[in-house]
Amino acid sequence: MTIKRIHTGSPFEEKIGYCRAVVAGGFVHVAGTVGQGDTVTEQCRSALEVIGKALAEAGSSFADAVRVTYYLPDAAEFEACWPILSETFGDNPPAATMVECNLIDPKYRIEIELTTLAP
Repeated sequence: MTIKRIHTGSPFEEKIGYCRAVVAGGFVHVAGTVGQGDTVTEQCRSALEVIGKALAEAGSSFADAVRVTYYLPDAAEFEACWPILSETFGDNPPAATMVECNLIDPKYRIEIELTTLAP
């Protein structure tokens, strides 16, 4: 089986020992991704932009998504992201789970982990 690893150049990838995405076994597995900004919606859009770039490099897209997990420290903030997510996935929504939990840094309001079909 061929495995392709996609790196974004983030210093944390080398420091922690991970990559943004891995293409293997017919799927693109995107690591949990946080975004930049002050609000949950700004961070959601930013995280989706990073994910979108990794998917493009893998030859995939949000239209190929099969599974997504959202992690938020405050579940009450998730509803503000719904229009962004609906716009992103459009007519091809994946199976989804939302988990309320602590993130690596309190400044982060959402982390998104995604799996798509590989090309």
